[in-house]
Amino acid sequence: MSKNPLTRRMKFSAFSPLSLLPAVIVVIMLTGLAACSSIDCPLNSLVYTQYQLMNAAGRVDTLADTLTISTKRTDGNDSVLINRSVRTTEFSLPISYSQPQDVFFVETIDTLTKTVTLDTITVEKVDRPHFESVDCSPSYFHTITAVGTTHNAIDSVVINNPDVDYDTSRKHFNIYFKHRR
Repeated sequence: MSKNPLTRRMKFSAFSPLSLLPAVIVVIMLTGLAACSSIDCPLNSLVYTQYQLMNAAGRVDTLADTLTISTKRTDGNDSVLINRSVRTTEFSLPISYSQPQDVFFVETIDTLTKTVTLDTITVEKVDRPHFESVDCSPSYFHTITAVGTTHNAIDSVVINNPDVDYDTSRKHFNIYFKHRR
């Protein structure tokens, strides 16, 4: 046997770079699996349009009347989205992903005279499929192309930001009610 200690260590060493290969492969596979399963999918795939009430001077307005907003679902039934909101300055409404337009029925009740006024808001849009991951449910973002309204209690509705996505901080519409009292 050789008297050189370096040679002796090399001969009797159990360590080999090839012996680590199975362990490296397992670590890479576990890292890949953890990366795929840790995706934060949105809890709700619906996106909402944000409405801000404004006055003629361009300032945020408060609607003193009672506000109820409903829509007709695709199965033909009515669905109340906002029920008897009072002192409203802003609100959110869901936007569909299966129709080219959404129609909302707006009912205001004067708090003093109890007079009921009905309006309709029609939002036309283009749906854009949005992909998060194969682990997440499908979702749609939208581009608003037009908005129309009847003019009973509502004076006008203006598109402020046409892109609808998960960002709820942006106001998509400014809605102007006619001056009362």
